[in-house]
Amino acid sequence: MAGPVWILLIFICFPLSSPARPSLPRGSSLSVEDPSDVLVSPGGAFSAGFFRVGKNAYSFAIWHGNSSCTADVCFPVWMANRDLPVNGKGSMLSLLDSGNLILTDAGDSTVWSTSTVSSKVTKLQLNETGDLVLVEENGQALWQSFDFPTDTLLPLQVMKRDTVLTSSRSRSNYSAGFYRLYFNDDNVLHLMFNGHTYSSSYWPYPWTQPSQQYRFVYNTTRSALLDPLGHFLSSDNYTFLSSDYGVALPRRLTVDPDGNLRLYSLDNVTRNWSVTWQAFSSIPCFIHGVCGNNSLCSYDPFMGRSCSCIPGYERVNNSDWSFGCKPIFPLSCESSTDVKFVKVLYMDFYGYDYDHVVNTTLKKCRRRCAICSCRGFQYTSNKGINECFLKIELVNGHNLPSFSGEFYLKLSKSMHLTTEQLQKRTPYNCSSEGVKMIERTYRQKGNSGVVTFMLWFAIAVAGIEILLVFLVWFFFFRDQQDITTSSHNYILAAAGFQRFTYDELKKATQNFSKEIGRGGGGIVYRGILPDNRVAAVKLLNDATTGEEDFLAEVSIIGKLNHMNLIEMWGYCAEGKYRLLVYEYMEHGSLSENLSSTELDWSRRFNIAVGTAKGLSYLHEECLEWVLHCDVKPQNILLDSEYQPKVADFGLSKLIDRGKGVNSEFSRIRGTRGYMAPEWVSNLPITSKVDVYSYGIVMLELVTGLNPASVHSIWSGEDVKNIRLVTWARQKMQESISNLSRVDEIVDPKLVGNYDKKKMEILIQVALKCVEEERDARPTMGQVVEMLLQDENN
Repeated sequence: MAGPVWILLIFICFPLSSPARPSLPRGSSLSVEDPSDVLVSPGGAFSAGFFRVGKNAYSFAIWHGNSSCTADVCFPVWMANRDLPVNGKGSMLSLLDSGNLILTDAGDSTVWSTSTVSSKVTKLQLNETGDLVLVEENGQALWQSFDFPTDTLLPLQVMKRDTVLTSSRSRSNYSAGFYRLYFNDDNVLHLMFNGHTYSSSYWPYPWTQPSQQYRFVYNTTRSALLDPLGHFLSSDNYTFLSSDYGVALPRRLTVDPDGNLRLYSLDNVTRNWSVTWQAFSSIPCFIHGVCGNNSLCSYDPFMGRSCSCIPGYERVNNSDWSFGCKPIFPLSCESSTDVKFVKVLYMDFYGYDYDHVVNTTLKKCRRRCAICSCRGFQYTSNKGINECFLKIELVNGHNLPSFSGEFYLKLSKSMHLTTEQLQKRTPYNCSSEGVKMIERTYRQKGNSGVVTFMLWFAIAVAGIEILLVFLVWFFFFRDQQDITTSSHNYILAAAGFQRFTYDELKKATQNFSKEIGRGGGGIVYRGILPDNRVAAVKLLNDATTGEEDFLAEVSIIGKLNHMNLIEMWGYCAEGKYRLLVYEYMEHGSLSENLSSTELDWSRRFNIAVGTAKGLSYLHEECLEWVLHCDVKPQNILLDSEYQPKVADFGLSKLIDRGKGVNSEFSRIRGTRGYMAPEWVSNLPITSKVDVYSYGIVMLELVTGLNPASVHSIWSGEDVKNIRLVTWARQKMQESISNLSRVDEIVDPKLVGNYDKKKMEILIQVALKCVEEERDARPTMGQVVEMLLQDENN
């Protein structure tokens, strides 16, 4: 009897906690008072239970992991009752016999339910994906939490046409906040601020059309998905990759309380979340509603965002900036003589313009703002065009040191502000890129009238020579009615090559029958021109996107001249057709030749040097700086002597010399495996993205391995699941003590026939080019010098 007695005493003194449940059967409940009353997914990836959101306040939530969840150790990815917490005593989650799942507060009122009715419901189950499901007898889902997200989208959770992600109020307040991610009426994924007094969309940038940011508005599906590897794809053509793309990790895409959309990855060892992508990084002040009405947002990379009231205003709520600021002076509407306008520097407000006047004077602009509802006006002058923006509300304010315009704030005459208050330049940099984009839009509105006036003036006063030019232009324009006048004139000025008709190119390519390549921009055919030259004819995909590619390639490539750049002989723009005519390259692309034994060491090294020279010319030597943005083996063509020529500038962009950064890149460009980290980390895009892609291509040229397939080719070695860059870097580090390691990196097809010293230089240069930190990468000019250093000595 002693044994059973001791066992009984153990159970009495040390009661065993009940194990986590795999599911909740019909007719059962989970209690808020039992911390172990938790549902756990089959593999333990997710748990669901009561989560403390305040003092004696709980919500039913889902979180990563199988431990008890508090705000200190985990992050809830879904909540049933975020706005109506339940009592910490007596509250229950119950699956009724009727098939309805309900959450009751202290056993009394129902604060949340699935509103389902089915006698076939057998259980409530938490899947390994994080989806909480009401399962019927046939295994089908009657209801699932994936259809009703809160602020987070999980991998494999489809975002549908009616899905709305709503941020929390703050990091510690899980009730619904002010920011939403959803598909708007234009079928485009939007971030919207919905505040106390106004609402507005701020992502994509509202001052541009969706098509300008490469969003596709004619998608009826309205769906988006994040995969476990870190790739997000939306039906509106928006896509991004996490900075740690390629590894299956716990992830979550969350609309954060500060209005930013961020992708987080979980370290399974430290259990810490890290940001691997975000919609706003260098320009967080462009998120609307950050500081409320009548306030300014400033940003410092080290201190983050900060808010301040505009001169003459004070905070409404000292603990919550969302309420904004209010005037500390009486503003009379009875007489315009009781008010004054003071100029405040470095302030810009976006939206709520009740009027926009072009080509007006400062005096007239001030007079228009005399009405009671006008709170102030912005006055800008660019290239002789003066613009007046009259504000009915002062919202979305930015403190921008780079802003060149003037803002005139409407105040009571009784207010006296110091010069320091009005003209103090903030040390913060809230990013000037967005301002440039706004100014660019404004200029477009005004420039058309000036250009038209100058055009007709030139026609009126021109002589016979100008008239003849105009007639030539007229007939050229008639054949291309769908190309804008300004773009067409730019082509005529930039291109000194032949214009072909569609019928000529159709005949030259034998009705487009000899395809020699294809890509995202179109299909390339082999053709013989009327003068018997063999050419490559590229037929762009369609008239809408094709026109943009056409204008970019004709205006850029037509002016370039370098032995390592593809030469363009002409083009065609007729009706809906857009075609480009290039010189024909006998040996095709580098991609087609990587597996060929004809590509010996000498040719490979010449390809490395020639490609570097071509890119160096684009970045540093031509009249306008050009980014290629899609450097890969398919875009490096080889002539009859295997000399390389860089091709396909359909994704290129011009950069103002001296600035070195292009702020117009609003979406990922290039090809997976060759793209620099800047594309997925929302950093400014510079020429270093081409340097990174070049480095990847050179590693592929040296090893013969595709960067996306190393893990399967080397699956029998210790380098399994290691990227090409990591693998090559490890081999080079090992080669410091063992020179034979370089031989292990080199393509076996070279069978040891190569210059080991030059090979080592080429590998080291390639590894420098693929540094994660862009400033650590060399320029293409420096790459050329390093590759040729042995010859120059």
